[in-house]
Amino acid sequence: MAAVMARMPNVGLGMSGAESCSTCCPTYSSPSFSSKSFQVRGNSGTGQGLGKYAGLKVVAFKTAVGPFKGDNSGASIGNNGILSVPQQSISSRVSSNPADNSVTTLAGQSAAGSVPVVPDINGLTTVQVEPDSSPPKVPSELEEKRSRVSLSAIMAPVADDLRILNENLQKIVGEENPLLMAAADQIFSAGGKRLRPAMVFLVSRATAALAGLDSMQPQHWRLAQVIEMIHTASLMHDDVLDESDKRRGKQTVHTMFGTRVAVLAGDFMFAQSSWYLANLDNLEVMKLISQVIKDFASGEIKQAMSLFDPDLTMQDYLDKSCYKTASLIAASTKAAAIFSGVSQTVCDKMYDYGLQLGLAFQIVDDILDFTQTSEQLGKPAGSDLAKGNLTAPVLYALEKEPELRDLIAGEFSEEGSLEAAIGLVVRGGGIEKARQLARERGDLALKDLECLPQGSVRQSLEDMVQYVLDRAY
Repeated sequence: MAAVMARMPNVGLGMSGAESCSTCCPTYSSPSFSSKSFQVRGNSGTGQGLGKYAGLKVVAFKTAVGPFKGDNSGASIGNNGILSVPQQSISSRVSSNPADNSVTTLAGQSAAGSVPVVPDINGLTTVQVEPDSSPPKVPSELEEKRSRVSLSAIMAPVADDLRILNENLQKIVGEENPLLMAAADQIFSAGGKRLRPAMVFLVSRATAALAGLDSMQPQHWRLAQVIEMIHTASLMHDDVLDESDKRRGKQTVHTMFGTRVAVLAGDFMFAQSSWYLANLDNLEVMKLISQVIKDFASGEIKQAMSLFDPDLTMQDYLDKSCYKTASLIAASTKAAAIFSGVSQTVCDKMYDYGLQLGLAFQIVDDILDFTQTSEQLGKPAGSDLAKGNLTAPVLYALEKEPELRDLIAGEFSEEGSLEAAIGLVVRGGGIEKARQLARERGDLALKDLECLPQGSVRQSLEDMVQYVLDRAY
């Protein structure tokens, strides 16, 4: 009998094991119970898998009643749906007292000396049951090269470019109004990764090499500045609209300087970026970036009109994500290719690369709203759902959890309803299905890079996809 190791997130607040385990391990609700990895926790244990909603004990698993085929360990499923495993048949790390032959249940029910066994994403202790007979999953291109990619390594080819960019941004914004500079600096210094200008520099260098240029063009530098200014302006306005007190762990501009200053600072940066954009003297790029600013407004309007709407479709969600996030990345990567003078085909590939990467980025961000703590997020965990912003994990869970619809329609007005909704999102498999959607977008982005020459810059562009997806785990 084989012991199959697998990972599984912790269960959420008020959920039974059957509910939570079916999130990423559907076989737990099927007659063929598959081996999974568990870690022992004390009664006061807190988990890492679902942020502040994690760490509660599993109540029960729903599966077939009776012993397991070919299993002599004594493990069996009772009529109450609880898996019981004699203590001696489990790894010694499960037993708090090795001499105790009492029964440990996955429900953590109180036979004397028993220890609750709680699923954990980092668990190493195995319960040996019948191996999974389902066919092996074919890994995606991204999963085959799965490893934690260092952001500093990704940005190494353009590290000097980014350093110069940071210096220039402060000069550009602070030239006319010190108060606006103080407001903008609150965002610039809040730990942003500068992913968007980094994408501009990486695509600029890759396409410049493809076009036979020795180096980036002056337009590439100005484009990176324009993109970061537009992004920063949008963050200031977003925080006002969302009434967010913190961003990346720091106070937002409107909480420090007031709403008036935050709106004016955002307006100023939009106007300043537009002026620099016009001076690039490229009509195609001007149309491309101007469309992004229009998309920001369209995305906010779409989001405002669909709050607490359980009938929102996945296509609606993707459209909104494109407007609010992916549009800017796609426009910046295509504009970088345009300034390198490469073919229209390559320019279109770079646009699609930015689009798919941007969608993956937003999907992962929406997953993190359920799986990270407030400290990790730099903002309140679960805040999107609390405000009625329905994201990919919620929409997928709605397909399987009809009671989630009622909670959303009620706008979480009753005490505990938000926590219950988060539990249903997990139970309904929303998080894992959203991860799959992000991986699909990531695979599409990788295919778009095949037109670029091999080298360290293309490798960084590929690794950027992996970095974005790694955040989901």
